[in-house]
Amino acid sequence: MLFTLLRRDLLSPLFLRQPFSLRDQCSFASQLSILLNAGLPLLNSLILLRQSAPLRWHAFISQLETQLRQGNGFSTCLRQANYELDHSFVSLVEISERSGQLSLALDSIATKLAAQMELRQQIQQALAYPCITVASALFLFFVMAFWVIPIFRDVFSQFQAELPWATQVLLHCATTLQLYFLEILCLFSALAVLWFAAWHHSPRLQNYCDRAWLRIPLLGELLRLAALSFWCRNLGHLLNAEIPLLDALRITARSSNHWLTHDLSANVFTLLAQGWPLSEAIFKADPYYRYFDRQTWQMICIGSESGTLPAMLLQRASTLSLQLSQQLKLFSRNLEPVLIAVVGFLIGALVLILYLPIFNLGQIV
Repeated sequence: MLFTLLRRDLLSPLFLRQPFSLRDQCSFASQLSILLNAGLPLLNSLILLRQSAPLRWHAFISQLETQLRQGNGFSTCLRQANYELDHSFVSLVEISERSGQLSLALDSIATKLAAQMELRQQIQQALAYPCITVASALFLFFVMAFWVIPIFRDVFSQFQAELPWATQVLLHCATTLQLYFLEILCLFSALAVLWFAAWHHSPRLQNYCDRAWLRIPLLGELLRLAALSFWCRNLGHLLNAEIPLLDALRITARSSNHWLTHDLSANVFTLLAQGWPLSEAIFKADPYYRYFDRQTWQMICIGSESGTLPAMLLQRASTLSLQLSQQLKLFSRNLEPVLIAVVGFLIGALVLILYLPIFNLGQIV
């Protein structure tokens, strides 16, 4: 319950805060860490960083300076800033303030965010071609519906015979789209807004959608690899920063963007708090290996028993990222001919349906 409440608290203020991209966060953490390692105080480091930072950073850094001068801790300044930050950013800074290892925490944050950006870029590159292909097919369909099909409709209206049923259906759909285009557009826009609002305000719906996506063949495995890679890398970096395992699991759960990852982390946290070893806690939380595969579980067992858990988690995260990259390339390479065939079939079917009455002109006339 605690983790669910924390998750809701994270979702509520997002629309009230300005975006601060992962690239900016990574660069900010890296540059601030360099200044702190040079021996400068935090406030002086921020002032110096603001002088050389991009203009879009100035308001953010100025807010941090103002909060620091009022005596607030750095994590409190980050949390109260009007900018959306990765939640593990704030949590890791908060814990590092207790141990006095802020520069080490910032290094870990920069490394984690860099890996996260690389993973996101790989996914975007893999999905770019399918999205462009689908968008081009939809554009071509609308061009035919508004400019090409009406010409054929005027020609067919001069025929004195009944048109094939496929041609009648196509003409009826094109006519309906022309007459009620604005109404249909408003309807779909309203449904999209309602769905987004329901998804934003309903953690139960988010939980259901996150789990449903993982059941989709091929795509579900890609999503699982991405989520598990993020979990291993995030937890590994937190443990590398000498954060206790329970605190690291709490931060990992709170910073997760996937409900299954969040719930499993919360279950493992509860079992660890009850005294179970990490390997058995993970097995009890996921006994059917729906999220943690056997190899990941074995490496966690070895790492927890040998005292090399952070290194094992980071190594496993790198392996999972490599597997994801390979599967994304294979998925994209196999999807390209399928999309070409589907688009070609649809265009060919449209042309055939339009010209079918002309082919049968002798019977129609």
